[in-house]
Amino acid sequence: MVVKIIIGVIGGLGLFLLGMHMMSEGLHKLAGSKMRRFLELLTFNPFVAILTGIVITAVISSSSATTVMVVGFVNAGLMTLTQAVGTILGANIGTTVTGQIISFDIAEFALPAIALGVILYVFVNKRQYQNIGESILGFGILFLGISIMGEALDGVKDYPQIISLLGQFGRRPLLGLLAGLLFTGLVQSSAATTSVVIALVRNGVLGLPGAMAIILGSNIGTCVTAMLASIGTGLNARRAAVAHLMFNAIGVVIFMAILKPFTNFIQLLNPALPRQVAWGHTIFNVTNTLLFLPFINQFVALITKIVPGTEEVFKTGPIYLEKNLLVSPALALSAAEREISRMADLTVEMLDDAMTMMFKNDLTLKKIIERNEEIVDELEQQITIYLADLAQEGLSEEQSRLLAGYLHAINDIERIGDHSDNISDLVNEKIEDKYPFSESATEELKDMFAKVRNMTTKSIAAFRARNKTLAREILADDNEIDRLEKKLRQRHVARINEGRCFPPSGVLFLDIIANFERIGDHATNIAQTVLGDY
Repeated sequence: MVVKIIIGVIGGLGLFLLGMHMMSEGLHKLAGSKMRRFLELLTFNPFVAILTGIVITAVISSSSATTVMVVGFVNAGLMTLTQAVGTILGANIGTTVTGQIISFDIAEFALPAIALGVILYVFVNKRQYQNIGESILGFGILFLGISIMGEALDGVKDYPQIISLLGQFGRRPLLGLLAGLLFTGLVQSSAATTSVVIALVRNGVLGLPGAMAIILGSNIGTCVTAMLASIGTGLNARRAAVAHLMFNAIGVVIFMAILKPFTNFIQLLNPALPRQVAWGHTIFNVTNTLLFLPFINQFVALITKIVPGTEEVFKTGPIYLEKNLLVSPALALSAAEREISRMADLTVEMLDDAMTMMFKNDLTLKKIIERNEEIVDELEQQITIYLADLAQEGLSEEQSRLLAGYLHAINDIERIGDHSDNISDLVNEKIEDKYPFSESATEELKDMFAKVRNMTTKSIAAFRARNKTLAREILADDNEIDRLEKKLRQRHVARINEGRCFPPSGVLFLDIIANFERIGDHATNIAQTVLGDY
């Protein structure tokens, strides 16, 4: 009987977690990119940040997903620490929506939801309906899991020892808190903990005081996901994760001190125990947020002292593109040129970092390259919009020619960044899978990298100075890079024939030199914009 209960609980919990994942994935696909943009834009003050966190977390049904997203935004420089803290406060409220839904006994809708979800997900070809179907299917599986857990936990009544242990959580709330913390940290889902607690109270094997102690513990355990996501990130991203932990931990300490009057209060809200648990979870998070909101700046200052250091600031948007310069095309073109130069410098930095990864086996540079790739992509978009607006002004023939050249140049610069990112992916694979490169292959890569880098920096210099002589030199360099790429391929074939090359390493080698050759092509295109040949 005990084995049957354990299997039922584990199986039901597994279905719950699978359902949560599918529901979240389906909703992410439906509105994921919009949610990310929404999160990035609507966090300009603490009040709006909290509201944004509530809405997004309620929609995607996962405070962990929102918090991990926030940590990523902070690490990429897209969000300040204050904005992140506000959003995390809101996410804690938003996650209680799932608890409110779970607290209703709607298990009879599980199978119909699964049936409808399968029809949309499997038999309808339109992607939007498939995403809706995945969400509904996840919802149904989630409640099927809760139903199976409830049936399994009903058998607990026959075991006085288990009833006694669960009763200890009410009499000794710290034990309940610890249990909630450990369980949530293990499954990395406070919603899963809430579902188990509600199943226990629904079957009459756990009282409200013990249930609330476990729920409070789950609010600390859910911080594990963000803490793990912050490993290896920048200083402010780590601070955001610590802020999440501190916020929840301080709130739990306050509510543990008033646990008895708190449980007495929520008993007045609804006669049904599952609904009392859900309301207790909601009231805790709403009250905790209201307590912190007036002191959010002081809280952020405290976090910066707890996690000391100076964060390198990365400007993600344009620096020089002033809208008021558009009425003066000469000045606006000059501003665009400076922004394009900055964008080009970032791509050279990406290329350098990718090769430093290669030669020093330094995986930490991968995140820096990815961050710069995001900045370069945004700059390409913003510069293009700026130049499109400028094109509406009265431009001379020479200014129109320059503007067209700039549009071509930013596309090629962005592509250089893409190829640098590609190289970093290949190097990342080499390091993680421990693929060996022969000494001769390594020297050949160093030689080609030096030539391609020199060619790229020369093209940027020619662009800045509008130096046609230097631009013509780059056209000659391109022919040399093409010849070198062919020669390295031939040498690689010779190494294979001689048995000196590990095949997977050879594939990476060929892909890296192919990306080098494409970077050379884009550097040539930049030179051609200087010559007016585009």
